[in-house]
Amino acid sequence: MNFDFKRMLKFEHNVGEKEKKYRLYAGSALLVISLFVPGGEVLLLLVGLVLVATGYSGWCPVYSGLNKNTCGTAESGSTENDSTES
Repeated sequence: MNFDFKRMLKFEHNVGEKEKKYRLYAGSALLVISLFVPGGEVLLLLVGLVLVATGYSGWCPVYSGLNKNTCGTAESGSTENDSTES
């Protein structure tokens, strides 16, 4: 599995609806927890912000770079994109 930096910059929706909800809930929880945890608040805040941003936008740069797409895969359970390598 190769990481493609050029593909990473293409803003295409690659996060499915179910995963969006999970990212928003987990990110929101981390943002709230970051207010109460001494010493680790910056790390929790950053991770929470990334999760909320990717959940809200529906685009994950890491998924783009790995050519992964979870949109419309609720029935099949597959998380890999069916494109060919060139």
